Amino acid sequence: MALPCLTWAEFLSRGASSPLPPSPTGGPGRLATLLYTSGTTGQPKGVPLSHANLLHQLGTLGVAVSPSPGDHVLSVLPIWHAYERTAEYFLLSCGCRQTYTTLKQLRADLQKVRPQYLISVPRLWEALLSGFEDALAAMPASRQRLLRKALAASRSFHRRQRVALNLTLTQESPATRLVAAAGALLIWPLHATAGALLWPKVRGQLVGGRLRTAISGGGALAIHVDGFFEAVGIELLVGYGLTETSPVLACRRPWSNRRGSAGLPLPDTSLKVVDPATRALLPVGERGLVLAKGPQVMAGYHNKPEATAKVLDGEGWFDTGDLGLLLADGTLVLTGRAKDTIVLSSGENIEPGPLEEALVASPLVEQVMLVGQDRKQLGALVVPKAETLQAFAAEANLPYPSADPALLRALCRECNRLLAARPGSRPDERLSGVTLVEPFSIDNGLLTQTLKQRRDRIADRDRAAIAALYGESGSHG
Repeated sequence: MALPCLTWAEFLSRGASSPLPPSPTGGPGRLATLLYTSGTTGQPKGVPLSHANLLHQLGTLGVAVSPSPGDHVLSVLPIWHAYERTAEYFLLSCGCRQTYTTLKQLRADLQKVRPQYLISVPRLWEALLSGFEDALAAMPASRQRLLRKALAASRSFHRRQRVALNLTLTQESPATRLVAAAGALLIWPLHATAGALLWPKVRGQLVGGRLRTAISGGGALAIHVDGFFEAVGIELLVGYGLTETSPVLACRRPWSNRRGSAGLPLPDTSLKVVDPATRALLPVGERGLVLAKGPQVMAGYHNKPEATAKVLDGEGWFDTGDLGLLLADGTLVLTGRAKDTIVLSSGENIEPGPLEEALVASPLVEQVMLVGQDRKQLGALVVPKAETLQAFAAEANLPYPSADPALLRALCRECNRLLAARPGSRPDERLSGVTLVEPFSIDNGLLTQTLKQRRDRIADRDRAAIAALYGESGSHG
């Protein structure tokens, strides 16, 4: 049976002759959607979001991105996810063309669609960087050297430029900024040459060549990943929020793109950092629990008044469960999840997120999760990059396969070298050992649909490996 096909004029005519039914009662505060949290730290909870919650996002996301009608957008996230839906509503409201893809088809569709905007999560940017590194490793040695030197020059240029423009996470002195500006000028010819001759080809191979802005959300973006895309000329704007906040609370702006931060709050949105125990307000620069307030915050969980009371106080402040600090200009810097904090037997509190970000910068590490709750020292569950680890073993004249104790000790030393090189590194942020495990994926239930680790499930699956890591005969009670 043939379906009726209307011209645009006929469609408008039908609409004009058929007035809309009366609006439902309740106004902007009426229910628009009911989303369920992923349940990474407990039972999933229903999050009712109102039309007013979502309309706030549509009215404010333009402070970060300015799409034009007809721009192509490629989305790979589940269409029911709060982040994907809000971004989709906003971009469609701007007249963009939306294309949906899957993880399996992403690389092919990047070349087919050649999007101007890409909505994604940190794990996908890590995968694109890994693909670049694999392609680089397969090139002739002379071309490898050329690209690595060019990449180092562009990274150095942007790093110095950020210092000169006061776009770092620390307050630099005028003298330091002046020296950085001079250094950036010296490196600029090399960076500009690479920008004209090399990086357009890299962008074309990675994301189709037309990408203007990429929006990363759903988790922290590792500094080395962030820096790579900056170096090759891809603007990455990181956003932050939760399902309960519709979801965006803060995002980086093109003119204030502080690498390593979650950006500035959206308009009409307030953030504050408090002491996790006393809820006393903390000064600028001091780390604590992040609370949020604004028109995008939900009214409460569906049929769960006790759960609502735990996260929303009488003044409307929402407990994000995230740890972080605020800079003098209001920029939010996240440092971890309160529920992810590992407490060693010495009483030291360790936030695993930043340490794991440092470790996945290693070419030997595909995925990693730190463990050590109630133990003397940290340990790591490592999903290795098999080919790179095998080459590492051969170069060090160590036995392979990778389960060999001598190789694991060498891998642990390499991991500790990376951890020790972190700014502000502490002695208790070292690994007593590593063990190799099978990958974490959506299919095996160890990653959420937005590729966040389900830490409790990983610990349960690998409990025997964790026990062996600490020389225990059984699971740790």
